[in-house]
Amino acid sequence: MSVAEPRRIVLFRHAKADWPQVTDHERPLAERGRQDAAVAGRKLTDTGISIDLALCSTATRTRETWKLAVHEFPHRPKTVYEERIYEASPGELIALLNETPDDVRNLILVGHNPGVHGLADILSGTSEGDARERMNGRGFPAAAFAVVSFDGPWKSLEPGAATLLDYWAPSE
Repeated sequence: MSVAEPRRIVLFRHAKADWPQVTDHERPLAERGRQDAAVAGRKLTDTGISIDLALCSTATRTRETWKLAVHEFPHRPKTVYEERIYEASPGELIALLNETPDDVRNLILVGHNPGVHGLADILSGTSEGDARERMNGRGFPAAAFAVVSFDGPWKSLEPGAATLLDYWAPSE
């Protein structure tokens, strides 16, 4: 693949979590979260983006979200469960994305707020249509995702280098 071809990143926040008496890292999905994760998976499939690599936080709720969402995909991409996504800042997430091999064209990152929303906003120097207004107006609720696109090698990804193409969130 040529590095001149646009790359796409789907920034996917975990679905709604439950609040049982466990550590934050071990919180599972609530029933609504399980439903929304599957719906988000269908919506992600509707984008037509063929995901080459999934980077997923090691937290229970992100792993459960990803397993339910990817079940809706026509093919399962390679998945890497990455500890550094949990509680990561947008800058830390950019550093992680910069490590992506250049043979990966499209990637999904399954993570947490405020990092995922902040990353979508920081990367997006431009946006198509009303995607930014919808994203910032909703505040990136559970199970929401944003799609950004950029040109060049992964190591060149930096603030403002991408275009926000799309944003979706489940209805409240």
